Amino acid sequence: MRNLRSNLAALLGLGALAGSVHAYATERLVRTPDAFKAAVRVLAPGDAVVLADGVWRDFEMVFVGEGTAAQPITLRAQTPGKVVISGKSNLRIGGRHLVVSGLTFKDGFSPSSEVIAFRQDGKALAFDSRVTDTVIDGFNKPDRGAEDYWVGLYGQNNRFDHNHLQGKLNKGVTLAVVLNSAESQQNHHRIDHNYFGPRPPLGSNGGETIRVGTSPFSRAQSLTVVEDNYFEGCSGEVEIVSNKSGGNIYRRNVFVRSQGALVLRHGDGNLVEDNVFLGGGLAHTGGVRVINTGQTVRDNYFQGLRGDGFTAALVLMNGVPNSPLNRYDQVLDARIEKNVFVDVSAVLFGAGADQERTLAPARSMLSGNVFLGSGDKAVFKAMAPVDGLTFAGNVIDGVAPLAGAPGFEARVIGRETLPDGRIYPDAAVREALGLKAPVKLLTREETGVAWYPKGDQTVAFDSGRILKVRPGRDQLSAAAAKAGAGDIIELAAGDYVQGQVIEVGQPLTFRAGTGAEPLVTFDHMTLFNLVGQGALKLQGLRLSGAKAQDAIGNAVIRVSPGYPPSNYAVELVDTEVSHLGGQAFAVLMGEKSTFADHVTISGSRFADISGAVLDLAGETGGSGLYGAETVDITGSLFARLGGPVLDLQRGGTDESTFGPSVRVKDSAFHDVAPGQPSMRLDGVQVVKLDSNLFERAAPARVTIHVGTPDLSETGNTGAALEIVDQRK
Repeated sequence: MRNLRSNLAALLGLGALAGSVHAYATERLVRTPDAFKAAVRVLAPGDAVVLADGVWRDFEMVFVGEGTAAQPITLRAQTPGKVVISGKSNLRIGGRHLVVSGLTFKDGFSPSSEVIAFRQDGKALAFDSRVTDTVIDGFNKPDRGAEDYWVGLYGQNNRFDHNHLQGKLNKGVTLAVVLNSAESQQNHHRIDHNYFGPRPPLGSNGGETIRVGTSPFSRAQSLTVVEDNYFEGCSGEVEIVSNKSGGNIYRRNVFVRSQGALVLRHGDGNLVEDNVFLGGGLAHTGGVRVINTGQTVRDNYFQGLRGDGFTAALVLMNGVPNSPLNRYDQVLDARIEKNVFVDVSAVLFGAGADQERTLAPARSMLSGNVFLGSGDKAVFKAMAPVDGLTFAGNVIDGVAPLAGAPGFEARVIGRETLPDGRIYPDAAVREALGLKAPVKLLTREETGVAWYPKGDQTVAFDSGRILKVRPGRDQLSAAAAKAGAGDIIELAAGDYVQGQVIEVGQPLTFRAGTGAEPLVTFDHMTLFNLVGQGALKLQGLRLSGAKAQDAIGNAVIRVSPGYPPSNYAVELVDTEVSHLGGQAFAVLMGEKSTFADHVTISGSRFADISGAVLDLAGETGGSGLYGAETVDITGSLFARLGGPVLDLQRGGTDESTFGPSVRVKDSAFHDVAPGQPSMRLDGVQVVKLDSNLFERAAPARVTIHVGTPDLSETGNTGAALEIVDQRK
């Protein structure tokens, strides 16, 4: 009789079953979008819809339902990593207690404003829901300037965890917490154990990896927790994390070789604790920037950071009197406590001080912090008075004290190197100073998903095979069509004639063979066309445009917008370019919506050219977009040019980017750009001219729109630099 009652209870969904999954929970394996839609319409608490392995193209998913805490509704991959969402696709989640896992968004882009949105629409939001074990990789809109979020968090009590996001190239935040309604405020979201992989410089504002809130809603409390995430190579702009709301917690996150900082941009009462910032000596790597009231920064670790200005290891900014929501509130009541700084370049107080930002930090304390360096390095910089700050119990070793400020004790501090490479005050010093033991360093393997590769997947020049070619017609385009990423196409001595444009959609090198000086001519408007993921290195070649058709807009190397989009690189090494006649014939032309991580010229010669050598002025608007992050020219000759050596445009007054940066050294300018500047550098943030010769060449003209660019000229012969200041 007991067995009969037990079996009957099981059939009726009673007993133990009643406390776990409802009696009629079902799992539906679907193979088409229509089948998915049909399954979603009948989902009940405890149900699961499973996407069959394969590629789902042009698939706009709407996953809605009302689960319960004990019986969530699940959308998952049949096999994590084997369900690829591609083409014009996205996912919208609406309802309660929903769980999504195991998806991969790749080889496509969202046709809407988000790839994954925790909302069905403006009214139907997600609550108590979760996205986990999911990948978004390079899911970029074709136009770099077209904006979207990869993840938009709305509603309340949602979790985004153990996901992998990398390779965002178009404008827009990678992950945004949106507070545009009461239902999305005081949300208690949790963002944890995610791997945020490489995001290269955007060349514009709008390249944050995480943003919590926006200026119009920055007085609201978000109460979001961002913890145990790994940020690697997140360098989209100066704000890696942009906090624009109140009551948030950032803890135990690790930032590795990420250019930018965690920025408390708006909102009060936020906490930053137990985070680790490892710059690896990379330029622009920063720590924490503090703005607003009641911020606490404690028990964090900073090492090898090379940022200055807004990306210094620690920045307390100046504020604006009666600040509008989108500007800068004064720093008040900040607590900077028991942080450890090792081998950092700068700590700034009163950063951004100018005629608008006149309110220095006040009612704030820096106490119990440790600064380790070597050689009494000058780390501290006061850009405004520091009499509103209290310094107490800070200890320095190998770092010069802040001039005129008490509260810094210089002493010898014992140091130990941890197995993970971090350098800390030794245990005795930590005990004496009341420092916590080093927080366990989160590893990248503890974040993201286990089934998808992490790290920078960029293919380096000269990392592939060597393909040898002989002189003749269209030999180079034929070789390029057979080459793989990173391959080297090696030219024997002789003449090469191109009747076809050489399409470059991956990193390729064209170089002269040993002892050879091959000559390449072409009869089209363009010799090389870079699209998509194209990058080009030329070494030891001679290029002549003498046979090219006479047309406006000719370019030896043209960079065209393409899909999939990618930042490009061009390197010219020991290369000669000549006889580019006609009208405005350029060596390199970057079209609008293209962006170079770097353009490098070394040991090369350019002569008898009607246009610019580097025409990177395609971004002509005022939004702050520009065409190249860095341009480096060394040991090169420029003679008889009709246009400037470099034309680079960055419009607008935004301060959210690192570049452009231009360095020219040991080079000669002869008869360059009659009646024009030898280089036109509009809005460029770093210009360094060192040991160059300017002969019958006007100075390089730098036009300043915002900020205080780093401009220097040393050891040049002839006038090198002309500055036009258009700041208000």
